[in-house]
Amino acid sequence: MIKTLNTLFVTMFGLGRIPKIPGTFGSLATTIILYIFFHILNLSSNIILIILITIFILSFSAIAIYIKDNENKDPKEIIIDEFIGQSLPIYLYEISHGIEKSSNEAIIFYGICFVLFRFFDIAKPFPVNYFDRNFKNSFGVIMDDVCAGFYVVLSLICFMVLTTYLI
Repeated sequence: MIKTLNTLFVTMFGLGRIPKIPGTFGSLATTIILYIFFHILNLSSNIILIILITIFILSFSAIAIYIKDNENKDPKEIIIDEFIGQSLPIYLYEISHGIEKSSNEAIIFYGICFVLFRFFDIAKPFPVNYFDRNFKNSFGVIMDDVCAGFYVVLSLICFMVLTTYLI
């Protein structure tokens, strides 16, 4: 029972078992889930933060248990790391500036975050590739996606700064 729950957790309820591009489906599901949390259910950002931190903490042990007897230490069906990495830029966007965001603006921004996150997760610039290559454990599985998420945040900040100077 616990092993089944653990597998459901790390594969985002089996979504990671999709044969082609499971990470992309995990990232897409994350954007949809967070949109529902923020814009349909109107959950408090503090409640969402508690959920995200809980998932982050639980992921380390859940992934470690899942890969314990597995030859491949970063199997493609583990996509909870995509959830964590994709959540970073979206959450930071939602809490930024303390202003109400329209649903249309959020959809556009979520789409940009999704595309940028997938780009950085696949291209693996440093330090994303460092964690991916050098840590063959739950830490490496999670941290490469965390770094990709921070690259999205950095890219968007750079874009905002440049547009203020150009406009």
